[in-house]
Amino acid sequence: MSVVYVQVPGFYAEVERVERPDLGARPVVVGGDPRKGGSVQAATADAAARGVEPGMSMLEALERCPDARALVTDRRRYREMGVRLFACLRRVCERIEEAGPGAAYFELPEGPDPLALAEDLRERVADELDLPLRVGIGPVKFLARLAAEESGTSGIRRVVPSELESFLHPLPVTRLEGVGANTEAALAKHDVAEVGDLLALGAERLEEVLGNRGLELLELARGRDPSPVRATRHSKSLSQEVTLAADLVDAGVLSERIQELSESLDRRLGLEGLAARKIQLKLRYTDQQTTTRSRTLGEPVADAREIHRVGLALLRRTQAGSRAVRLVGLALSDLVPVRDPGRQLELFPRPG
Repeated sequence: MSVVYVQVPGFYAEVERVERPDLGARPVVVGGDPRKGGSVQAATADAAARGVEPGMSMLEALERCPDARALVTDRRRYREMGVRLFACLRRVCERIEEAGPGAAYFELPEGPDPLALAEDLRERVADELDLPLRVGIGPVKFLARLAAEESGTSGIRRVVPSELESFLHPLPVTRLEGVGANTEAALAKHDVAEVGDLLALGAERLEEVLGNRGLELLELARGRDPSPVRATRHSKSLSQEVTLAADLVDAGVLSERIQELSESLDRRLGLEGLAARKIQLKLRYTDQQTTTRSRTLGEPVADAREIHRVGLALLRRTQAGSRAVRLVGLALSDLVPVRDPGRQLELFPRPG
């Protein structure tokens, strides 16, 4: 059994590049407003190659890459593309673990060629979504992730057990999960800069320096990761919310916002072939008090009109109309497939 990790690097920035043709080939950096001290959340590969990293200030990013286009985060856009990406992945492997924006894990049983699968995934995502995908394959989760990060221009890297030492030992110790600035500084005092150095330090000394965390890092350095792949056949829930430009008391305008949210959720259900048995309405009033109302349905729904109808019924159970509202949201849960439950997705397409 192999673990496969797939990721669209710089997901937010790549989505902007796809959905805004006017950007052309310019580097893209996504984050907060540079004039308000915003920080970088994502960057396209060409910006990353010039030193732009998540977490740095947007102003510093623009100093390093002055021709980049700086864009403010648009989470709605990224959520919708994320749903499309995961739906695309599930057409190749039905059970995946969503691992953050634009990333997922899944397990590959013995039999299919992992490298052929990786090529298939990259081609599908490029053809359907015009997004770059990198794929890592390894015996455990964190090795699969590292393999993807080390995939280079090919976008594919496989690490087999016999390669663990040559692959892991030269990597900076900061590449191990959980090694932040403080841990790095503590290890540097003992001349630990690479994963091989950490192994040479040994269990007893690591425990003295870092306690139990040191022993956990040692297991990772040995290529061991107890974390299971928590794969599911579909999303557990879907939600959509909007912060209103002005405080709203008018229930008619709130109904329009709920209609827009319902239509967006309808599209997301359609992409994944799902229906919802439970609908929840969320309101945040101008005094920051948040209230929710929900209904469990007798039959699952996947239609914007029905979602809107239930949303309005829930709205009538709130103080909307007498109290000003700043945020409105809808969440769908207890999701079930609406496609033929007996149909199994293929790892590879049928010939012809």
